Amino acid sequence: MGEQVARVSESKIKHYPVGCLVQMYSGWRSRSLINATNRKDTEEIHLLKVPDLGKLEPSLALGILGMPGMTAYFGFLELCQPKAGDTVLVNGAAGAVGSAVGQIAKIKGCKVIGFAGSKEKCDWVKSLGFDHVFNYKEQDIDKSLKEAAPDGIDCYFDNVGGTFTSKALQHMKMFGRMSVCGCISVYNTTQPPLTPDPLMTILYKQLRVEGFEVLRWETRFPEGKAQMKKWIDEGKVKYRETVQDGFDNMPKIFMSLLKGANIGKMIVKA
Repeated sequence: MGEQVARVSESKIKHYPVGCLVQMYSGWRSRSLINATNRKDTEEIHLLKVPDLGKLEPSLALGILGMPGMTAYFGFLELCQPKAGDTVLVNGAAGAVGSAVGQIAKIKGCKVIGFAGSKEKCDWVKSLGFDHVFNYKEQDIDKSLKEAAPDGIDCYFDNVGGTFTSKALQHMKMFGRMSVCGCISVYNTTQPPLTPDPLMTILYKQLRVEGFEVLRWETRFPEGKAQMKKWIDEGKVKYRETVQDGFDNMPKIFMSLLKGANIGKMIVKA
């Protein structure tokens, strides 16, 4: 279900007065009718009031201060458990999640390697403070990782899967940690990847690999959002949004997302 930030236009509930902003997984809709007195209904769509963001844009509740930001915060810190001096690899580094992961890793004192898919994306990722940035469409993954991490990788935050991950695993250190966030490279494939089975590498290098869905930490979201906003206010975490206009354009915009048209969070302004 698509998530949206919406302004309440009519209400019979004091907690959600007219004019307040809410966020919810209500799908692609220009109008929604919510029974806010039914706890089951509100829990199913994760209805929340958008917190006071000060001068920040309300759309950040869908990005760095929403699900993508919490995915980066908890998925990286809880599963990879980075330590100062670790070498961290992030693919999809120009996306809403990957860009946040890399910046959190730098805050924690790590060396960070990022991969993205265009010069514009790589330039932006470099501006975020990543130590090494490569264009996976133009540069050899193995050669790049040997250059950037000659001693190997401690933490790997994977947004891509597929061939990239099969290659990246060969560069992991013994007892490395891998957080599996997504596999966007294989979501729409019909043929199995022509790459080695990664399970033998995981076994041989005794890697700790864990997939996750961010709602595992839903009860701790206030903690994560507060810390992310603090880092934004301090200038330690930056963000970008790719904002497109027009509710009727949503299918086309969604398809462009799968082709990497976004830098940071893709937002549709209805």
